[in-house]
Amino acid sequence: MTLTETDLAPLEFAVTKNLAAKPAAQREEILRSPGFGTSFTDHMVDICWSTRGGWHRPRVQPYGPISLDPAAAVLHYGQEIFEGIKAYRHADGSIHTFRPEQNARRLQRSARRLALPELPVEYFLQSLRELIAVDGDWVPSGEDQSLYLRPFMFAKEAFLGVRPAEKVAYYVIASPAGAYFKGGVQPVTIWLSEDYARAGKGGTGAAKTGGNYAASLLPQAEAYENGCDQVVFLDQDRNVEELGGMNVVFVRKDGTLVTPHSPSILEGITRDSILQLAEDRGHAVERRAVSLDEWREGVASGDIVEVFACGTAAVVTPIGTLKGKGFEDAQPSGTLALELRQQLTDIQYGRAEDTHGWLVRLDG
Repeated sequence: MTLTETDLAPLEFAVTKNLAAKPAAQREEILRSPGFGTSFTDHMVDICWSTRGGWHRPRVQPYGPISLDPAAAVLHYGQEIFEGIKAYRHADGSIHTFRPEQNARRLQRSARRLALPELPVEYFLQSLRELIAVDGDWVPSGEDQSLYLRPFMFAKEAFLGVRPAEKVAYYVIASPAGAYFKGGVQPVTIWLSEDYARAGKGGTGAAKTGGNYAASLLPQAEAYENGCDQVVFLDQDRNVEELGGMNVVFVRKDGTLVTPHSPSILEGITRDSILQLAEDRGHAVERRAVSLDEWREGVASGDIVEVFACGTAAVVTPIGTLKGKGFEDAQPSGTLALELRQQLTDIQYGRAEDTHGWLVRLDG
């Protein structure tokens, strides 16, 4: 099956309504100040896969605990992947998401690397629509608010042998999300991790899998201990990789945007969209290896005039300081990062024309 097939018959979802769904007043109270990842909607999507039955038993059911056998493969060998995508309410009340086909294809690439089945793009999109059909009221309408959708897949087969699981579960849950930065976007301070690596050559760095994030938690704690907000990783050649959960972009004085590129970096959809908008403005874009020395020397010489990070949750955030063992480099400030952030969010929320056809309507 190729990624471009569009002739798949839609799945026939069984829908079981949550009889204990939160009352409208309680839901509205949550939506007034939703935070991030702390409250969840009333329902979730659940699709099974097996080597014999393929994708089957699609359903929308009440949000709640998942029952697993203690020998489930995911608990022992970490065979799991996930995605992160947002739903936005536009001024006319309609609900849209942003470039979901790219998330679907990235989920397929992650599945391939983790020896999991590849969910067809059409089924991925349908799973989002099916959840919105029952939980659309959970999409907030406040400024910079959205409904964060978390599709994920894991090996549920009960066995202790080391091989790809023959039974897999795919779920989608959703959580209303408020503005990532309260009081406006602020530059962040970054800690350079030199003792730990996020991923290695030939590893799972390009897959969106929990093990990569687990590997970042200890160095992230080290960042906090050193008064920093985030951590940035290097590869074995001391080239810049990415932050714990965001990509990095450098702006040169000639207007060129440069972003680290390697087989162990997760391909960021927000990053690629930001770079496309920059190209639309006439900026050159380079995706290549960037050494730590190039970063520090470029800032010192004035050749690098702005540094920022980008990802689904924060969209874009300027980097104000890079700290490491024995040094602290102030990063140059500029306006391009925030201009691109505003341009992207205006498209996502329907405030600006979507000239690239990135928006997909989920309701109706």
